[in-house]
Amino acid sequence: MPQNRFYNAFDMQEWGSGRKPDYRSPFQIDRDRIIHAHAFRKLQSKTQVFLSGEYDFYRTRLTHSMEVAQIGRSICHFLRSRGDPLTDDFYIDDALVEACCLAHDMGHPPFGHSGERTLQELMKRRGGFEGNAQTLHLLCETMYQNESGVRGMQPTRALLDGVLKYKKLYTEFPTPPVSHFIYDSQSLVRDYVFGDASIPGPLMRGMALNDFKSVECQIMDWADDAAYSLNDIVDGARAGFLTLERVERWAAGQPVGAEEQRHMDTLFDAIRKDRLESAFSKKIGAFIQACHLRERENFMSGQTNRYRFELVVAEPALREALFFKKMANDIIFESPQLEQLEHKARIILNALYNAIWENYAQRNERIITILPASVSRLIDAEKALDGKARRICDYLSGLTDGMIIRTYRRLFDPEFGSFRDLS
Repeated sequence: MPQNRFYNAFDMQEWGSGRKPDYRSPFQIDRDRIIHAHAFRKLQSKTQVFLSGEYDFYRTRLTHSMEVAQIGRSICHFLRSRGDPLTDDFYIDDALVEACCLAHDMGHPPFGHSGERTLQELMKRRGGFEGNAQTLHLLCETMYQNESGVRGMQPTRALLDGVLKYKKLYTEFPTPPVSHFIYDSQSLVRDYVFGDASIPGPLMRGMALNDFKSVECQIMDWADDAAYSLNDIVDGARAGFLTLERVERWAAGQPVGAEEQRHMDTLFDAIRKDRLESAFSKKIGAFIQACHLRERENFMSGQTNRYRFELVVAEPALREALFFKKMANDIIFESPQLEQLEHKARIILNALYNAIWENYAQRNERIITILPASVSRLIDAEKALDGKARRICDYLSGLTDGMIIRTYRRLFDPEFGSFRDLS
């Protein structure tokens, strides 16, 4: 197979050192290291929409990530099949895009977006918490954490850039943001991604820097949008949250034009005929084929083809995805059942964070030992309180739904605590 000229040594350079070359490409190594990581396996027990373990047919963070990866690979294949500007020796690497897609949710905490919002509130004065920033934190620092210290997975520059949906630092916003940022400590990673090139002033205004993405990141982002805008609807209907009656009541309060009415007619027909999965699978295929590449010029386009080209998605597909995302948000995510989940997430995460803080950061002498020894050592090694808070946040965000509920019950439920409960 001819060498892929789309990428150069700049793209394949690794953050850190320690990789030994073998029969795989650098991007295949990226993908394989993610698949075999503990943090990736934990996604099977983390909430996507519904609490992990509550139903047996809906998507978890793991199955969602796998679906995003499949869509991302298919976009790469579709773009390559279109020809110009891509050729047999000049194309977007599907292993790299797959790695970006598989990794994109690894930093998200238990209880889905409810957990993310709660951790952001807890960390607001100590550098914030953001699921995508936490993914970067895992890849660069904590993914292969062990007794001898902390290290990441030595990702390539292209992979790091491919998961950087947001590039603006927490303190670069005029007021503390609730999302769409990276940690201040990750400024070195951002500098590395750009090869230490100076960021032009206009990109620092508003959200321009967050919108400045590599083509692989754009593919991952659209694959993610395609997956959850459609699949959340399918899961919501299967779980009984999204019914014809609820959609009709919701639509009565929306500005529904002819285009939106067609989308609802398709949805209603699929629900009535019990063909929702197949109908929405076809929509994913249409979303893939709504993509094409366009050449662009910017301060990075001379350094790498990843910024020389951008993904363009047809406007009708963008509008359809936005329509179904709003429907899912209004009918499913803001339902009493999921609002109850958010309430539970707040209680559990606040209680655990405060208990750990009191025992590991607030006092000079520890009252009780409630964390694994490896986590205790990481917290103790931090001299500043902000560093200790980050390690506590790392621990809590790395727990699965089941792990965090069991930990909470061991600490606060008087009826839970026999030796059988301690595993």
